[in-house]
Amino acid sequence: MDIHEYQAKELLSRNSVQIPRGGLAYSPEQATYRASEIGGGKWVVKAQIHSGARGKAGGIRVCESDKEVSDAAEAMLGRKLVTNQTGPKGKLVSRLYIEETVDIRQELYLGIVLDRKSERVMIVASASGGMEIEEIAEKEPDSIIRVTVDPGGGMQQFQAREIAFGLGLENKLIGKAVDTLMGCYRVFRDYDATMLEINPLVVTGDGNLIALDAKMSFDENALFRRPEISELRDKSQEDPRETFASDRGLSYVGLDGDIGCIINGAGLAMATMDMIKIAGGEPANFLDIGGGASPERVSKAFRAVLADKNVKAILVNIFAGINRCDWVAEGVVKAIREVGVEVPLVVRLSGTKVEEGRRILAESGESVIVAETLAEAADKAVEALRSASGAKAS
Repeated sequence: MDIHEYQAKELLSRNSVQIPRGGLAYSPEQATYRASEIGGGKWVVKAQIHSGARGKAGGIRVCESDKEVSDAAEAMLGRKLVTNQTGPKGKLVSRLYIEETVDIRQELYLGIVLDRKSERVMIVASASGGMEIEEIAEKEPDSIIRVTVDPGGGMQQFQAREIAFGLGLENKLIGKAVDTLMGCYRVFRDYDATMLEINPLVVTGDGNLIALDAKMSFDENALFRRPEISELRDKSQEDPRETFASDRGLSYVGLDGDIGCIINGAGLAMATMDMIKIAGGEPANFLDIGGGASPERVSKAFRAVLADKNVKAILVNIFAGINRCDWVAEGVVKAIREVGVEVPLVVRLSGTKVEEGRRILAESGESVIVAETLAEAADKAVEALRSASGAKAS
């Protein structure tokens, strides 16, 4: 789960990380009021969406008058901002963050991520802030500092000092850098984050260290014990298909194809999508219904897949071990009758109670295309899709 910049900054500010003064606005009038509250003669108006690279897309503007603040807010609010991270559909801007400007002397990069290879938390830092980390790695790989943190002992002060010295900071800034690094790690650890990025972390003209931007992502599996983080969720920034599925306990990732997939097991789901591609089709989603799929859960999976209007065919592929094919078959029949499946449906069942499952499908009287193998199922799904598309064109 991602959160907005202003929310991440609020969490950081509670843990010894300095941030610029700012305020939230939902209208041009509120934006000018926030600017007057902050004071001064120059402000930054920032679109709050779950994406980086906002500045390049016009989502961050420096303003020098109330009118400029109002005009910038008018131009952003209620519109979709398209960045190189949002995809062509963009994301809706429904709130703005109005912030004081900062006298920037130096820009740094700081990130904290879960490194699954080393099974450790990794601190990534660079003296080349302001760029995406991929760009830094390509152009200035030697500037990147990487430090792994042992989960048993947590981040140590000496590690923070090593990073601060590695960034080439002046001696008088080392203490502030250590406080900032330790504060960032505490936020990352205490809220079950999976990613924290400050880009840029700036050294100001008066010798302060300030987080000018902040992005955070959290482990959704840990949200049950972090209610204060769950409350920060903004569903308007999420793929509505994924939101619909996650609210019903389904593991779903939306894709751009037209063959909906209902599978049990992540590995089998990946293999199924590969087979669809090999057969000449495009999967519309990754969906893992899990090991103990009841008929009700299968029906929910159908609703989630059909919520995507691009889906023109559905492939159900179940290998039943913990699961049972007769349960899945009952769920398929229930979905057809209750949800209304108007697209070609291919079902491949294998494993526990497979004969019973196939009998239920055969005796249901519903239009179901049955396949014996995964390859056959993928071929039949693509063939059924093309036949249905051809019939509609005619």
